[in-house]
Amino acid sequence: MSAAAPTVLPVPEVRVGRVPWQVKFLALALIWGSSFLLMKVGLGSLAPLQISGLRIFAGVAALLVLLGLTRGRLPRGRRTWGHLMVTGFFLGALPFSLFAASEERVSSALAGIGNATTPLAAVLFSLALLPAERLPGRKVAAVLAGFVGVLVILQPWDSLGRPDAIGFGMTLVAGASYGLGWTYVKRFLQHDNPGGLSMPTAQLLTAGAQMVAVLAVWWALSRDAFATPWSLRPDATAASPVWPVLAVLALGVVGTGVAYVLQFDVVRAAGPTVGATVTYLIPVVSVVLGVTLLDESLAWPQLAGAGIVLASAVVIGMPRRRLPAPPA
Repeated sequence: MSAAAPTVLPVPEVRVGRVPWQVKFLALALIWGSSFLLMKVGLGSLAPLQISGLRIFAGVAALLVLLGLTRGRLPRGRRTWGHLMVTGFFLGALPFSLFAASEERVSSALAGIGNATTPLAAVLFSLALLPAERLPGRKVAAVLAGFVGVLVILQPWDSLGRPDAIGFGMTLVAGASYGLGWTYVKRFLQHDNPGGLSMPTAQLLTAGAQMVAVLAVWWALSRDAFATPWSLRPDATAASPVWPVLAVLALGVVGTGVAYVLQFDVVRAAGPTVGATVTYLIPVVSVVLGVTLLDESLAWPQLAGAGIVLASAVVIGMPRRRLPAPPA
């Protein structure tokens, strides 16, 4: 999945040899950070909705295999699956599609920076959906600073050099979608989780069902350009469709299936607080890969704004201070 804030769920006993958790942590940051590069490569032959659909379908296949290997089971109950349809949309179908579409207008590096706004959105949605949630003053200041960082990235003072507002706006909506989705999970699905890969697999299954419907409508409206839903885009820029398709398959299989196993191992070994900090490395990886492998460039306002947004996200992610217990 693209750079979504990690969930803290009961985990299965899936072990990848005796690899230290620090190595798995770095691998997870590289996998999720490279998702923006892989989407940009996929756009060489595939339309944005084809990318998000193929990504989800490949991820479903990988997670179903892993679920079987760990002897897990899918959740039960109409209520649970009803909520999963919501989270499948906000944590899968919508952000995956928006990120892919945004990269037709902005660089993969900038798309990764937009994803860093997820913690800011999560704070705001928590206030609306979680009645008992209280917002410390430092988090209020961090959210406000984060929005300042977004404004710096958009460069409203420069009409020529600023990034495409629609493209970057798509990344912000996608990041906000993650924040809403994880808050919704905490509000409505926290006590319905059978553990392990059950909920991630079910969530991606609902996203896959939604993408089937979305792709059917998209193809019906695009039949003049696409003979079939899996036809390559007529304005393809890639010399061969092999690499774009492989990039998206890797995005689904590795970025979803393998990444979930690594995430669970890290949370089990180092705890949820450490596991959540991988979110801060994802934009850094996306920027490095975009600049070094795709010859992308970022102006100083994008770099400065990204620094402000990341600093805000770190402050938001800091654990709440506990008051010392009164003397007995």
